[in-house]
Amino acid sequence: MKANSRRTLVLTLAASLGLGAGCESLPVPNAAPGLTAVAAFAPASAGATPALDPTLLRPGKAAFRLGPGDQLDLEVVGDLSTRASVTVGPDGKIYYYLLPGLDVWGLTLPEARDRVGAELERYLRERPVVSLTLRAVASQRVWLLGRVNNPGVYILGGPTTLLDALAQAGGLASSSALASLAATLGVSLSTGNGPESADLPHSFLIRDGHLIPVDFERLLQDGDLSQNIYLQPDDFIFLPSAHAGQVHILGAVLHPQSERMTGPLTLVQSIALAGGTEPEACLTNVAILRGPLAHPQIAVFAVDAILSGKAADVRLESNDIVYVPYSPNRLLSRYVKLILDTFVRTVGVNEGAYAVTGKSTPVGVGVNVSP
Repeated sequence: MKANSRRTLVLTLAASLGLGAGCESLPVPNAAPGLTAVAAFAPASAGATPALDPTLLRPGKAAFRLGPGDQLDLEVVGDLSTRASVTVGPDGKIYYYLLPGLDVWGLTLPEARDRVGAELERYLRERPVVSLTLRAVASQRVWLLGRVNNPGVYILGGPTTLLDALAQAGGLASSSALASLAATLGVSLSTGNGPESADLPHSFLIRDGHLIPVDFERLLQDGDLSQNIYLQPDDFIFLPSAHAGQVHILGAVLHPQSERMTGPLTLVQSIALAGGTEPEACLTNVAILRGPLAHPQIAVFAVDAILSGKAADVRLESNDIVYVPYSPNRLLSRYVKLILDTFVRTVGVNEGAYAVTGKSTPVGVGVNVSP
């Protein structure tokens, strides 16, 4: 976007925004007078990005539960004519022998076996002894998208680590030219060192809507297996391009989005590019998160003071996350966690939608959380 257009957006924003009166402020770094200030970042507290739980490095002990696509072998013991293979349908039901349709979605294998036996008893003189075994798993999957050679959805057929999943996806992607050269020389480029390689500091794993603080740099560059966690169904892994060059504007803005940096960009300009703020926005506590997602740094600014000329605007850097809150967060660690979870959910929704539909229309995710 041209400088004049950005200047117009900033002036429009300054004229139209409410200045978030009544918000209690977190401590805000002093900004020197001038056009732009260099942000003074502080490491996020340890509580915001905790070390990985050691239990994540062990296979889960939760019992397997059936879902659509799973295949079962069933038989009434002593009656070979009842032997059959069935598939759990999209509605979660199996159709076996005399049964018109039995819902097994979410059941463990013993629970499904007992339910089949109980339902068959209605049609037979005695309750039968049922044999039920799992032939194939299709319901438990993980998403693996971004700069890998074969992005897509992968089935968890058994205990699977993050490295196992990356291997199934063909490893990290590298440029075709370097890949061709590597093949000629007999050299592996599995870590993706080409110009289209993955941005490991900003790669992430989402589980149940929250960021799991895996350090992809330590895992894939340093071979640190303390980061090689076991995956669970519905995990979402994303490895962005190292040359995306974007700033992410989230929270109480009209159009949460990622803005490609084509030149210098400031904090107020980024908010203007996102359409300005919601009426409930708290402009005294706007945060910028910077650095690796596993070890981010944070700075908090009073945008209302910038707009009124009492403080200088702030220069942004590639991959900065700008977050405009709805209300002040008194605990900095909680603020960082909120920003990280909002960021990964927003990116996950967009990348997942693009993988399914092929359309890159942004999908904003707003989160209104009171302190």
